[in-house]
Amino acid sequence: MSKLTSLELRSALTLACVISLRLFGLFLIMPVFSLYAKTMPGSTGFMIGLALGVYGIGQVLLQIPLGLLSDRVGRKPAITLGLLLFALGGLIAAMSHTLTGIAIGRAVQGMGAVAGAGIALAADLTAEENRGKVMGIIGVSIGLAFLLALILGPPLEAIAGLPGLFAATSILALVSLALLWLIVPTPARARAPAAAGFGQMLAMLRDSRMLVLNGSVFFLHALLTASFVGLPLLLANTLHLPVNRHWELYLPVMTVAAFVMGATMHHMREIAQSLRIVMVCVVAIGLALLGFALSGSHIAVFGVAAAVFFSAFNLLEAALPSLVSRLAPAHLRGAAMGAYSTSQFVGAFVGGTFGGIALGRLGPDGVFVCAAALTLLWLPLVIAGSRRIGRAAVAQPLPV
Repeated sequence: MSKLTSLELRSALTLACVISLRLFGLFLIMPVFSLYAKTMPGSTGFMIGLALGVYGIGQVLLQIPLGLLSDRVGRKPAITLGLLLFALGGLIAAMSHTLTGIAIGRAVQGMGAVAGAGIALAADLTAEENRGKVMGIIGVSIGLAFLLALILGPPLEAIAGLPGLFAATSILALVSLALLWLIVPTPARARAPAAAGFGQMLAMLRDSRMLVLNGSVFFLHALLTASFVGLPLLLANTLHLPVNRHWELYLPVMTVAAFVMGATMHHMREIAQSLRIVMVCVVAIGLALLGFALSGSHIAVFGVAAAVFFSAFNLLEAALPSLVSRLAPAHLRGAAMGAYSTSQFVGAFVGGTFGGIALGRLGPDGVFVCAAALTLLWLPLVIAGSRRIGRAAVAQPLPV
């Protein structure tokens, strides 16, 4: 893999900040939301899961349209619209006093669907041979945002309450907007008529390779969101770890995950290597979820399972979008990443709702067992899809 140019490095680092600051705002809620929501009037397992995952519905509504818009008017204007919607949703949630109001705010936050356009912008600014490395940098930044959110979420909630955390998400969106326009370069792009015909987009989305990758990110985020319906309750009620001390467990876990990420990034140079990593990570996530369910009061067992889970999550967050960006044609990249991100956030919604139902009927351990069972559907999809992708010429774009 060739060395990143100074422009590519600046673009990667700045876009990593833009993407991770927004995600930090979303992650900041996750380690405390289930515990906080349990105390609200009318709280049920279903409503907790719905409020946690409903932002995925907003993403479904606008992810592909914003991806197409970015192909036509440019990445930055489309990302700007998304960040403003995200900030508005944070304010709605901050001013709400019911789970229903919070769910509405989270849905509007989800309409700030900038992930596809943001990753497409990173791909636009990067040579193909360096794209895996840039996605790896973004993946590491997401992992770091996750780590900081898990550490800072509980003490910040103790100071400002959940409304304060939602207000912080709006502020972070505006900071991301400033970074986008002040530092990130503006790439050259195809003129609008060449950007994306509707028939071309449908042909791309029907391609079996895209279906496999979009299906994989669906399962990944369904399992992540379902897990966070149960994880705060497991830590507080089964492992008897006070919420303001959850960071003591997450810090070493995420440090291990970061090291695994750094040691594995160079193996993402080729498509075939990336696909092997994806398959290993699916198995690892299934085993880690079973580890959560079986850990009981053994915090060491939980820690090992968490290290495996988040290591695999970080690797997939880097490998999957890199594969999409390599396989999609340049003039449809924004739409392809929009479809990919749509699948991601449909998964978040399904995972939150699924996790909430499992929590209400089976308790936290049941959430993890049910989530682990979903990997039995995911793994055959990845195995079959890897064979199809592997038979294609390396890094050949989809037919248009």
